[in-house]
Amino acid sequence: MTITAEKLSRSFGEIHAVRGIDLHVERGETFGFLGPNGAGKSTTMKMFSTLLRPTSGHAVINGYDVERQSSQVRRSIGIVFQDPTLDEYLTAEQNLYYHCMIYHTPPKTREARISDVLRLVGLEERRKDVVKTFSGGMKRRLEVARGLLHEPQTLFLDEPTVGLDPQTRRSVWGHVLKLRESTGLTIFMTTHYMEEAEYCDRIAIMDHGQIVAVDTPDALKRMVGRDVVRLTVSSPERSEALLAQQPAYSAYRDGDDIIVEGDNGQTLAARVIRELTLADIDVLCVNVSSPTLEDVFVHLTGRAIREELASAKDRMGSRLRSRGRLRR
Repeated sequence: MTITAEKLSRSFGEIHAVRGIDLHVERGETFGFLGPNGAGKSTTMKMFSTLLRPTSGHAVINGYDVERQSSQVRRSIGIVFQDPTLDEYLTAEQNLYYHCMIYHTPPKTREARISDVLRLVGLEERRKDVVKTFSGGMKRRLEVARGLLHEPQTLFLDEPTVGLDPQTRRSVWGHVLKLRESTGLTIFMTTHYMEEAEYCDRIAIMDHGQIVAVDTPDALKRMVGRDVVRLTVSSPERSEALLAQQPAYSAYRDGDDIIVEGDNGQTLAARVIRELTLADIDVLCVNVSSPTLEDVFVHLTGRAIREELASAKDRMGSRLRSRGRLRR
């Protein structure tokens, strides 16, 4: 196991941020950590990365106890924080060189390591450029490169693409996933973007300081329902009677439409159309829909992820306005 937590808890006075969670992440997994704001995600990640001490329970990262072997844990992990932490007045190469010194990378290997990680994230040709000239996506890729510089076994990504446009997010994730394929790196990430969570091998959903579900994205989506095929047909009565006899799925009328629920929606739709066509029933329109991770999130936490994003943006706007007042 790369990450193991048993009865891990953290309290701040009377506030119980994390309530005795158990978690196991396999080596080489891309593992997603989802939950509403205030659910305990960031607190858990801080305990895993030794930035916070657990109140009770324990965690082991890459074979090292987070409390008794914190130095070894830090050397074995890389972190990309949600807030930017690059020095924008230095070049990409200088940012990485400074990181090498902090992690005591041997001087003989520094140049090779810097070249390697810049090549991995597609920034080798920009190594001499000042970071303030980089786009948002390039800065994130440089932060990923920095997190990999000391050859960690596990990379923690805290909202790695927050604030980036969809095209740039896909670009960043393309590089991250190539890294995993080429290095066997374990990736542990938090995100508010449901399309990013689909990249994960498994996902844990946390609410009120507890983990309420852990499984693959597909298995989690099956928790809230099966795929739905809606058909508009020439004879709803005959269609309902015919399809209701099939044991592999359930079928019923919704007004003049036929609703069929089952697994593998696209395959199911093709099968149903074939059965109706053989019975000389015309299929006029077909729509296939599947449960989403957003549906899972709402089902387990009682709120939509977009509501969480809106509240987070409100808080960010408030902080920026406060900073503006202070400057004035």
